[in-house]
Amino acid sequence: MTRRRREKAQSELIRSALIGMAARLTPQRQIENPVMFLVWLASVVVTGLWLGSLAGVYAESAVFTGLTAFVLWVTVLIAAFSESYAESGAKARAESLKTVKESVRAVRIAESDLSDAGPETAGQAVTSENLRRGDLILVRQGEIIAADGEVVKGIASVNESAVTGESAPVVRGAGTDASAVTAGTTVLSDWIIVRVANDPGEAFIDRIIGMVESAERRKTPNEKALSVLLLVLTVIFVMATITLLPFTQYSAKAAGGGSVSHTVLLGLLVCLLPTTIGGLLSAVGAAGMARLMKKNVVARSGRAVEAAGDVDILFLDKTGTITFGDRRAEAVFPAEGVTREEALQAAYYASAADPTPEGRSLASFAAGKLGRSLKVLPDEAAFIPFSAQSRMSGVSFSGATYRKGAADAVEAFLAAGGKTVPADLTGRADVVSGRGSTALIVCTAEKALAVVELKDTVKPGIAAQFAQLRRMGIRTVMITGDSTLTAATIASEAGVDDFLAEATPEKKLAKVRELQDAGHMVAMTGDGTNDSPALAQADVAVAMNTGTQAAREAANMVDLDSSPAKLIDIVRIGKQMLMTRGALTTFSLANDIGKYFAVIPAAFMGIYPGLQVMNVMGLTNPQTALLATVIFNALSMAALMPLALKGIRYRPMSAQRLFRRNLLIYGLGGLVSPFIVIKAADWLLAFTGLGA
Repeated sequence: MTRRRREKAQSELIRSALIGMAARLTPQRQIENPVMFLVWLASVVVTGLWLGSLAGVYAESAVFTGLTAFVLWVTVLIAAFSESYAESGAKARAESLKTVKESVRAVRIAESDLSDAGPETAGQAVTSENLRRGDLILVRQGEIIAADGEVVKGIASVNESAVTGESAPVVRGAGTDASAVTAGTTVLSDWIIVRVANDPGEAFIDRIIGMVESAERRKTPNEKALSVLLLVLTVIFVMATITLLPFTQYSAKAAGGGSVSHTVLLGLLVCLLPTTIGGLLSAVGAAGMARLMKKNVVARSGRAVEAAGDVDILFLDKTGTITFGDRRAEAVFPAEGVTREEALQAAYYASAADPTPEGRSLASFAAGKLGRSLKVLPDEAAFIPFSAQSRMSGVSFSGATYRKGAADAVEAFLAAGGKTVPADLTGRADVVSGRGSTALIVCTAEKALAVVELKDTVKPGIAAQFAQLRRMGIRTVMITGDSTLTAATIASEAGVDDFLAEATPEKKLAKVRELQDAGHMVAMTGDGTNDSPALAQADVAVAMNTGTQAAREAANMVDLDSSPAKLIDIVRIGKQMLMTRGALTTFSLANDIGKYFAVIPAAFMGIYPGLQVMNVMGLTNPQTALLATVIFNALSMAALMPLALKGIRYRPMSAQRLFRRNLLIYGLGGLVSPFIVIKAADWLLAFTGLGA
């Protein structure tokens, strides 16, 4: 992004925040934050007292009351702007992710055309919302199946990974045991005609959505603890301020002097409330989302980022998260008497014109191994595409034939010419299949040449990243719809701590809930529709940007780079948010001590002369003391906002060490700064006469 565009985006964000700030000044919005609502209420009352003093119906200095009202409103505005900036920033960043949910287009054909229908049939173009139970739709190679249903004509290879989590394509055909298809899956080869099984709202995806809607997010333990702390402090200071009024009135009457004014008491309440942390909570959330955006992760809320700091278990979907998603060529095993170079060259010939992910992978693998000795396909080569019927693909040129396909399909192909597959190759194919990989055999019309192993390929460096998560105290669990054998192989290679195989959407959701009930904070990454219920339930849910719309909508974060390594950054930033919030809380509580020495002695020493010994700052009078303290209150919020936005640098350390560090830096700073700032403000007010 250019500098001009960044500046324009920032100015737009500030403009939006200012508009939102104005909207937050209503009592309905202010009451959402009890601490700041009391500050807002005090501002309204003191403003009324100022108007009363101007009208001569309230015996208080109009200058003092007006200045107090002004500073209180500044405090309210700073907090409102902080919250508005947080929400505006979140909305602005989410816009880069939001997409209009598009309908899947389909070709509907008439029942009377079924017998003659084929891949070239025109039919009627409709959207998925217009399909009804019993409709017939034609789905060609590369198209998405628009509705759940049964295949009534044709046979095709279908990629169901986005819905089931299985990485290997499956064959779906009419008249077979595997004739059911699911909306959202993709036809990889050939074509099929599907009879729609459900009306809109009754499909598999709707069942998934129902589970998503039933899932609940929880408040983090830190958030609960902080909410309780703020509530307790607020109640204590409100009760203390309320009881001070009759006590001071009684004492003043007994002493024959004047009581403490309402303006001073309201100002005292505002100064004692934890306004610093109460007003900057949203800014801390905005900071976390901004830092995540720099890592190319979009978070929907600051709460989700903070929850990442407490995560101790991470669920990772295998397909597309730990592995690349499409099975890739991993190894070639030549038959006895066949050289490795001959086998690789044949594999390249059979795959060079194959547009499927497996074909592209095998061609790239063979070309990389052969290097400069690679022979490219001649121009006259005739490509034989993969077919669900033959389950093979390849090329023919200059009288030569090269094929690759499933072991039984190649056996049938060679058997038609009176040839057989050598026992060593069939045995190797069984070994490859036994460890959860896909075994293809490469052959010519004369003989079988080699077995090629296609497998889920673990993304580079993933084991090191999981080791780093382990050092951060996070246990990793891989979840997959694959068999136990395949899952165990991938889990061992990836270096995860545990795995859950043959996982259905219901099973994933139940496991997340089970761990949460046991007191764990659970994070999950995924990219498929089948992951969305568990994503919606998880405390921290990260969807891969390459995943389905359902997964992205269920998650509270989206990784635009689709890299599971981002979990390290997310956890680090979450812990940084917790540290920042802890530092602000420590500062807020510590500077209350300075406020006590500023306001209480000056405000009440006229009634209780013994309090003069506590006026260690030597403040001029109750008016300057109160004004100086509310000024410090507003200034401290404004000064700490950049810290809340920038955050504290994360350093792995124990809770005890972090506590001591906060006490030394922010506790001591919060204790000393009021004495300096309040005394300076008191002197300035006394010098200018504004506190009189």
